[in-house]
Formats: sequence, C-alpha cells, structure tokens
Amino acid sequence: MKATLFLSSALALLGGAASAAPQLSAQSIIVNPAPTTLSVKVWTDRDTSGSGTPNYAPGDKIRLFTQVNQDAYVYLFNVDPQGQVDLILPNRFQGGANFLKANAVKVFPAPGDPFTFDIAAPYGVNKVLALASRTPLNLDQIATFKSQQNSFATVNVSGQQGLAQALSIVVNPVPASNWVTDTAVYSVVNRAPVAAPLRTTPAPAQPVAAAPAPAPRTAQALSVPASPWSNVREWRTTVDTRDLKGQHDVYAAKLKAEGYTLIKTSSKNSEIKSEFRKGSVKAELTVKRKGNRVEIKIERE
Repeated sequence: MKATLFLSSALALLGGAASAAPQLSAQSIIVNPAPTTLSVKVWTDRDTSGSGTPNYAPGDKIRLFTQVNQDAYVYLFNVDPQGQVDLILPNRFQGGANFLKANAVKVFPAPGDPFTFDIAAPYGVNKVLALASRTPLNLDQIATFKSQQNSFATVNVSGQQGLAQALSIVVNPVPASNWVTDTAVYSVVNRAPVAAPLRTTPAPAQPVAAAPAPAPRTAQALSVPASPWSNVREWRTTVDTRDLKGQHDVYAAKLKAEGYTLIKTSSKNSEIKSEFRKGSVKAELTVKRKGNRVEIKIERE
C-alpha cells in the first residue's frame, strides 16, 4: 500500500523512541519496525505460501495454519470485509493452548477438534493476523469470554484500524524485539472458491444459498457437531498434536456439557486420565500421547 499509518506522537512517547513504536499498516494491520530474531507465519489450506489470495465460496471449509521459529505465544485474529473482528486463538475449545514450540505447526481446526470454520457471506477480502510474543499478552481490553459456556471470545473492537490501534497499546509494554506479526489474505466469492470471514461463535453452520449479489452477514460459522460418543460404550480418536492438556480440556468440556461431573484426574508424562459421573453412569476420559499424535478415549459404564 502507498500509505502506512503511524501511531500518534503521544503513543510513540509511551513506547520510547518513535522509530521503535508499532506501525499501523493498511496492508499488514500492525507491524513491528524493530529488528527481531522471532518470526511467525500464518497461511490457509489453499495457499501454503501465505502470500496469495485464495478463493473460497459459501459452504467451503477453511483451515488456518501458524508457525513460529522460536517458542512463543500466538494470537490469531480474523478481520472480514465489513470490519468484524474475530479472535481465533486463544479459545476454550483447545484449552486456550496458544503457546507454540519452535517450528511446530498449529492448525485450526485440528483433526478431532469439535468445530469447523465454514465460509459464508459477506463477500470480499478477509485478513488473518498472527501476532507472536515471547511473553503472554493481556487482551482484556480487546476480547473477553462472557461466560464459561463461550468457547470463543467476544471482541470489543471493530475494523482493521481499530484492531491495530488496540494491539499497539497491548504490545507497547513488551520489548520491541519480543513480538512480531504476519498477515494472510483470503477472499470470499459467490459460487467460486473465495475466502469468507471466520465466524468464531460455537453454533452449527448455517447453509448459505448462492446469490448474485452480496448476502446479509451470516459470516463464517463455527460448526460444533453433536458428541459422536453419546450413545456408545467406548469411543476413541487420534489427532495430530502433542498437546495432551489441550485435548483433555476439549473433551472434558464436552462431557461436562452432557451433565457429567469431574470426580478425579491423574496425570503422567504421556497420559492424562479423568473420571466423570452423571447419576449412576461413570465415564472415563483417557488422553494418551503416542509418538507425535494423541489418542483420546472415552469409556462409559
């Protein structure tokens, strides 16, 4: 873009030298101008380079990927063409696990996650911002979890510039060399593959009929399928992750949503096991690491 919007001089003074202050960019949302060895990448499943603008149509499913070169906390935001901002990471579906190890790739949703990102209107270009920090960031002024039932946060800012200005305040106390950003772009188009905005509200995806003109906002819906284990005595799955606690928290939350009460939990280096009860029914959740994968098993008695 031809113009880059710089923060006001007052904000620059808060952060020290103006040259080290965050920059608000029409193209990249927010940029750290200071040199740093930390790097973060974000991309979609239809553009592994992260530099293109892949197309998605309403009804398509999209997956997002992120990677850091050093251990860091990663925060993912989606900004749609109408300025709605969604916080993708951290979230409660994955136990809030936004700490990534160096060179590990995190995908949303991962295999076995109880939700999907489904493309829907409005049509146009969406941006996904990845912000990595060596230390945790306080996003209380940007997003809040309204209740224990909300698996995705409610974002209190709107628009790309609003998000950039809010984040510039969040990173202001952080040493300039300790944070960095990356932005991926995707487009949502009518009947052709274009990336639609991500809707981070845990509700079943709503079908969107094709129309020659932009439809009212139904945004990318977060689809949460019913518990696949509800009527079986033993259920199991295996996912590509090493995050034992994150997977345990996901399925423990699903059992609690069914009315089960956690009785006890025990853990080892490679296994977490919890016992739940609902009346006379006992359910046992076992999350076990197997190589670079994690097996989740639920047994009922």
